[in-house]
Amino acid sequence: MYYIDDGIGYISDSSERMTLKPGHLYLIPSFTICNLNCDNYLSQYFIPFFEESPDGISLFNNNRSIMKLPATEIDVALIKRLFHINPGRGINRSDNPKTYEKEAYYKEYQSLNNKINTNVKFENQGIILQLISRFLSSKGFKNKNSQLVPSKILDTMSFVQLNLSENLTVAQLAKRINQNQDYFSKQFLIHTGKRPLNYIHEKKIERAQYLITTTNNTFLEIAIDTGFSNLPHFSKIFK
Repeated sequence: MYYIDDGIGYISDSSERMTLKPGHLYLIPSFTICNLNCDNYLSQYFIPFFEESPDGISLFNNNRSIMKLPATEIDVALIKRLFHINPGRGINRSDNPKTYEKEAYYKEYQSLNNKINTNVKFENQGIILQLISRFLSSKGFKNKNSQLVPSKILDTMSFVQLNLSENLTVAQLAKRINQNQDYFSKQFLIHTGKRPLNYIHEKKIERAQYLITTTNNTFLEIAIDTGFSNLPHFSKIFK
């Protein structure tokens, strides 16, 4: 999440190029492929956060695109409060995302998170949830009622998310919830819009994208970490 308070920058994805304007909030969900650049000067607040949900399904599962909102006075006050109660979180060593969006930085910030008092931890979560809620209530946000999805499908989606390092198969997933493989595949497609194998590959590649961005691991190491038996298979699915 970004709050721009001065200057001009640009962000672009496969469909559009958007101007980063002062007085606006921007949210970029995980695994949203985009480019950011600034020709002259840009002042911003940058808030990275990790999303955890009981079923392992992201709030932004159907919203992998850049979101923009005009910031209210309350939004700005919340962001400055977050900055005030969390000292030492600046990205002062670099203004290049290729440098500061690395695993070493995240581990450092996580270490600081583990040391904060419980009241600050709750306040941090409350502020971030309030800011996120502004985007969830926007007209462009696509809501999906998870209550309409059978519990076995939700459980399977969560199982996949938690076991991306394994060589998962559709037959294994169907057997796990005591369903016929063909019936399971049809139900999964009906309720998620994706075939089980495509869903598995999508989540594995999302994890691979994260590892490529934040670590110095080789492609072979990343292939193994995401449950692929060999590098050619990983490369084929990634493409």
